Amino acid sequence: MSHGFELLADQHVPELNTRARLYRHLKTGAELLSLENDDENKSFGITFRTPPEDSTGLPHILEHSVLCGSHKYPVKEPFVQLLKSSVNTFLNAITFSDKTSYPFASTNLQDFYNLLDVYIDAVFYPRITPETLMQQGWHYELEDSSNPLIYKGVVFNEMKGALSSPEPHLARAASRGLFPDTIYANFSGGDPVVMPDLTYEQFRNFYDTFYHPSNALIYFYGDDDPEERLRRMDGYLSAFERRDVNATVELQTRFDEPRRIRHSYPSGEDTAKKAFLTVNWMLGETVDLDMKMAFTVLNHILLGTPASPLRKALLDSRLGEDVTGGGYSSQIRQTTFGVGLKNIDLADADRVESLVLETLRDLAQNGIDPLQVEASLNTIEFNLRENNTGQFPRGLALLFGMLPTWQHGGDPIRALAFEAPLQKVREQVNSERFFENLIRQHLLDNPHRVTVLLEPDPEMNRQLDEAEKERLALAKEGMAPSDVQAVLDNTRRIKALQDEQDTPEALASIPSLRPSDIERENKPTPLAELEVGGVNTLYHDLFTNGIVYLDVAFDLRALPADLLPLVNLFGRALIEMGTESEDFVRLSQRIGSRTGGITANPLTATRFGTKDATAWLVLRAKSTVPQVGDLLAVLRDILLTTRFDNPERFLQLVLRQKAGKEASLVPSGHQVVFTRLASQLTEAGWVSEQINGIDNLLFTRELAAAVEQDWPSVLAKLEAMRTHLITQTNTLFNVTLDAANWQTVQPQLAEFAAALPEDEVEQAVWSPEMTRKNEGLTIPAQVNYVAMGGNLYDVGYQLDGSAEVIWRYLRTTYLWDKIRVQGGAYGGFCVFDRASGVFSYLSYRDPNLLGTMENYRNAAHFLHGLELSDDEVGRAIIGAIGDIDAYQLPDAKGYSAMQRYLTGDTDAMRQQMREELLTTTMEDFYTFAQALEALNHQSNVVVLGSNDAVEKANAERDNFLTVQKVL
Repeated sequence: MSHGFELLADQHVPELNTRARLYRHLKTGAELLSLENDDENKSFGITFRTPPEDSTGLPHILEHSVLCGSHKYPVKEPFVQLLKSSVNTFLNAITFSDKTSYPFASTNLQDFYNLLDVYIDAVFYPRITPETLMQQGWHYELEDSSNPLIYKGVVFNEMKGALSSPEPHLARAASRGLFPDTIYANFSGGDPVVMPDLTYEQFRNFYDTFYHPSNALIYFYGDDDPEERLRRMDGYLSAFERRDVNATVELQTRFDEPRRIRHSYPSGEDTAKKAFLTVNWMLGETVDLDMKMAFTVLNHILLGTPASPLRKALLDSRLGEDVTGGGYSSQIRQTTFGVGLKNIDLADADRVESLVLETLRDLAQNGIDPLQVEASLNTIEFNLRENNTGQFPRGLALLFGMLPTWQHGGDPIRALAFEAPLQKVREQVNSERFFENLIRQHLLDNPHRVTVLLEPDPEMNRQLDEAEKERLALAKEGMAPSDVQAVLDNTRRIKALQDEQDTPEALASIPSLRPSDIERENKPTPLAELEVGGVNTLYHDLFTNGIVYLDVAFDLRALPADLLPLVNLFGRALIEMGTESEDFVRLSQRIGSRTGGITANPLTATRFGTKDATAWLVLRAKSTVPQVGDLLAVLRDILLTTRFDNPERFLQLVLRQKAGKEASLVPSGHQVVFTRLASQLTEAGWVSEQINGIDNLLFTRELAAAVEQDWPSVLAKLEAMRTHLITQTNTLFNVTLDAANWQTVQPQLAEFAAALPEDEVEQAVWSPEMTRKNEGLTIPAQVNYVAMGGNLYDVGYQLDGSAEVIWRYLRTTYLWDKIRVQGGAYGGFCVFDRASGVFSYLSYRDPNLLGTMENYRNAAHFLHGLELSDDEVGRAIIGAIGDIDAYQLPDAKGYSAMQRYLTGDTDAMRQQMREELLTTTMEDFYTFAQALEALNHQSNVVVLGSNDAVEKANAERDNFLTVQKVL
């Protein structure tokens, strides 16, 4: 026994170079998984099994609420204070279908322990009062007895926003259909229609039942002291006694025959080809790790690439615009597989269902292409061994991958070790028809199948609004005068609580690093600029565990402006259209079997000291060092011999892009308005709008018609783009690899470069139309996304590193309070671009519009009135440094260094910024406030939201928004 814990298992996991030890706390029964390795990005998570009783969103609301103050840390929102004053690499809380997790990560040991203390006190000793439920969940709001009642609440509006997209409706219908007799028929996120049924008694009882150490799964990962983990956790847990907590998820009884479900989602007025259909199966339990690995590979075979036979059959049918359904999922007790098409004609629903089943029958009967199997196996194995989680901490990615197994009684250490199940799959593939038998047994011969047809309903939002108003009116009619007065009093009390400031003593209780704990020097990424085979090359000498990270970038300045909207499609076409020697199926299989993958992404930014954009199309490629010859051969073929002359295939790419952009309008609405606003202010913003914004969506819709009506002109543009872009002088290589392996790779890269055309290409002259105007972009949604901003340099602001502290402080204080806490939006932000000077306010899933704009205008007044202590300024400095020093894996370090090179953001400039940042004073706050005040007179507004909200705002403000219907 060690520090109150008994050891249950101790095992080395060679795939992760990790020692894994599983413990049980003797007094409470809490389980703790301790992963010990050399990763400095330390991770922690405490997870509670939280089976939802209904669809009021109780687990989701509680997730928000426990982070709103605790016994030891009696501030309104410790979570926000940590955002302001921690150098964390991840900080959040997440509600799943059957559990709630509180994860964080940090590379700084003291910061890690600080976060641990705050999070543990939050989950075990929260101040969850009735007012907490009202603020985070729902409450009646009434400011005058003659006014109608309205609902307010952060989660209430968050879920109104989430359910403005069709995909959540589709997933919810599938879950209800597959699991009608279990908790998965409920919606843990919360349905705004039933959320007002939630009472405080239910809320409190749910917490008391499930937020107990006996129901906790505790996780540590990284290079911190493993004994200290146990010691600290025993100190937290020993105050509790063991309790029986029944959080078991019952198994769904299997169906005798397939079922069908019809469901609606709120759509725009145009309902032609706007339906969705998926075919969904319930499979085996998530604790069956061999089956999980087999279906992970099968999922990639069927859907993971353009060559995947099920994906290809669906897209080739032209019955819809893109594949949907999620594929294989193992996040709940019984795993699922779902697939179908989005944007179909209602009349074609049966044909889509039949196509899914017929394609699976054909594969089971006639076999799967062995090359496709090998490509998928290589891709899955490469991804598992590379363990590249991008900006997301590796430790938390491992946690979320194995949690479903651990939660439902499986072995969490086995769930981490992928070698054995992967090897078993490889061995079984060599036996006869392994994947074909999986398809037959678990899909074709499995009657537990639900087909979901999701129908567009242009009246749904209006009906929901009317039903809500009617319910509120009936509620008010049923109130006695004393009840109405109670709501009035409660509204005032909640607003007073929202306005109430934490005391200095309470704020001081939140543990924080000090600026003196922070290194004064930046840690620059190694960068050598050289020429390889006639191509300008950036090389970063970093350890990558034998993987070559190669970025091949093409300067978009070589393109005429009218070709910019084609950039994303051109990049995708290079990878997904096929070459002179291979169709796109064989090309995709070759990429999957011989490389670690190739993707295409645009990069746009303003160059420091100029108003000019740097804009590039970047092919991001990777492989092991022994595979680099294969990788370069693939790149050579796609750059020099891609066959664009396949209108059917290109149309598929166009329709997928259109469907993806339309689907992203609601979940990424803040990014949409940010891009649109920036397009009025800088050349780089204008380029981004052409490539990724609303203008690009409108272009893509027109392009779909042009492919069918005037294909020769489209083909000519694609060929012209290749001629303009792909030359030695227009290309940049960016390589991240250790020096020893670079000696092997460099000659091969030089040979590849020499094969590129040597043609000289002149840079095009762009004359962007950046008309300043206020815009109202309308979509069928119950919430809004409001952007307002301008250029601080144009109003005289001189760049200083303190700006990085101040705008982040504004985001986590004033905007959080005004837009989220008081306004009820899910998020309120601001962003400052050092290179261009553009400053933008943004809101996310916002029930307001004009009120939000007024709050933006008052931000300068807030900063003018600040009187922060040295400690408070120090906390703000720490928070800013945490963002700037964000943890990166080697490939991300190399890519970021390339971005800085292209924008002219030198190491010296960044060091100066850091020094200015670390010496931020209140005078800097007041200087920034003056600039924001001046910006109020030169700001523009872009809104993405409901037509009713935009019309109402125009009626009140003399039609100040130029209205454009987007969806």
